[in-house]
Amino acid sequence: MPFVKPIAEADAVDKAVQAFSRIKEILGVDEVPEIFRYMGNSPPFVHDFFMNFRKFVLSAGKLDEKSKLLIAVAVAGQAGCQTFMTYLSEFAAAKDVSQQELTDALAVGATNSMYNVLFKFRDIAGVEVFEGMPVGLRAHTFQSTALSDETVELINLSLSDINACKPCTSAHVAKARDAGVSDEAIYEAIQCAATMIAGTQFLRSIGVA
Repeated sequence: MPFVKPIAEADAVDKAVQAFSRIKEILGVDEVPEIFRYMGNSPPFVHDFFMNFRKFVLSAGKLDEKSKLLIAVAVAGQAGCQTFMTYLSEFAAAKDVSQQELTDALAVGATNSMYNVLFKFRDIAGVEVFEGMPVGLRAHTFQSTALSDETVELINLSLSDINACKPCTSAHVAKARDAGVSDEAIYEAIQCAATMIAGTQFLRSIGVA
């Protein structure tokens, strides 16, 4: 159970007042969604988070909105934050992101995390013999989804970075570049992932799963 309650809009103070006003304006809603009212318990946080969320998750830049939403969903899944995944699915529906694509983004993220565990171990174990052992893990998910190759690699490199797997991060950055993804777009994917980590970590830390 959350140890703080979502604040009422009337109780917002300082930067939360500004943030709530912008949230309603940008999202075109009459009431501030509960997810942001939880964050409103820390006025500077909700202000900073929404500005980042708007720019790096909801708005097209070097990456289109669909790609960013799929990365965001994969990160929310990695963080185990069902509340944020459910909230993002509402935006996804408006952007013609299918349920299959959402599910595949989660599946790619889970498969990537499996590889992160193995390759991070081989990187930090300090025993060269492990480098010569076969991977032995199946990963057809990377090639058999409704997602584009570019999106798969962006999810992979974002989660590999989050999981601190250096060899996986380097490999997926190289694959994304080979697939024609610009360095600026790769960096934007990381900014999207970083934003989502902040949001999901805050919610989970206050007991909102």
